[in-house]
Amino acid sequence: MSDSLPPCPQCKSAYSYEDRNLLICPECGHEWNPDAAPAETDLLVVKDAHGTLLQDGDMVTLIKDLKVKGSSSVAKVGTRVKIGRLVEGDHNIDCKITGIGPMMLKSEFVKKA
Repeated sequence: MSDSLPPCPQCKSAYSYEDRNLLICPECGHEWNPDAAPAETDLLVVKDAHGTLLQDGDMVTLIKDLKVKGSSSVAKVGTRVKIGRLVEGDHNIDCKITGIGPMMLKSEFVKKA
């Protein structure tokens, strides 16, 4: 745990350590070569309904009423949501909606606020 080592690129943990030519994160298990440039395929690109690039922590607004699966609740159009993290897959926004709870949203149903 040296102050000169960079944080983990995946979880941003400051507890990375060296093992030969790799750096390892003990919290998420990610291994990376600090000398290698990040590959373009490693970057997750998520765009909203209008084509604006989204990032973790962005505020978005729902552009459509969304039924909550397994419940009679509905997330109403205009609801503002803070993105917790972006993930791979069909439902690529992980967030919490006030009054409903944790949800996965499709980026095609939100716009950046």
